[in-house]
Amino acid sequence: MSTGESSEPGPQSVTGPRINKGLVIVNTGNGKGKTTAAMGVLFRAWGRDFKVIMLQFIKHSTANFGEQRAAKKIGVEMRAMGDGFTWRSKDLDQSADMARAHWDDCKEIIASGDYDVIVLDEFTYPMHYGWIPVEEVVEVLKNRPEMQHVIITGRHAPQELIDYADLVTEMNVIKHPYHEGIKAQPGIEF
Repeated sequence: MSTGESSEPGPQSVTGPRINKGLVIVNTGNGKGKTTAAMGVLFRAWGRDFKVIMLQFIKHSTANFGEQRAAKKIGVEMRAMGDGFTWRSKDLDQSADMARAHWDDCKEIIASGDYDVIVLDEFTYPMHYGWIPVEEVVEVLKNRPEMQHVIITGRHAPQELIDYADLVTEMNVIKHPYHEGIKAQPGIEF
């Protein structure tokens, strides 16, 4: 019989005064839903009149996925800054240079304080490939405006980023239609 108490972390497990601060959130793992979860938070914040932006590191600047179409229709700022998926890149040096240049742009956006919520979509990949130093990313996050929330998505989140983050969720595949030979579906995967 349940006593109503949970071993899961939650409000009942915190003692003392609570603080109000901007969060660093990491959505990682091999399962589907990392970007989708980040977009849920982004749209929730936008609905509360927060200034929000999504910066997509891998998706090509000419991409026209469903989330980009929706964002444009309702006025949410979203920038696809990549050159396509890196495992398809013909020139990884160019991909690395582009990622570093876009990271420079992101550092300015973060430091500006112009945004309340910033999503760095698929940003774990440039760190995983060694194109952007994790230590530098953590330092930028430490020095961001106090109430700014930053959400980072992608597989292979580096341990140093995980250790610094306030909230880390790992998406795991239990079952996926791709493994059954089913193609990616418009409106579901893109």
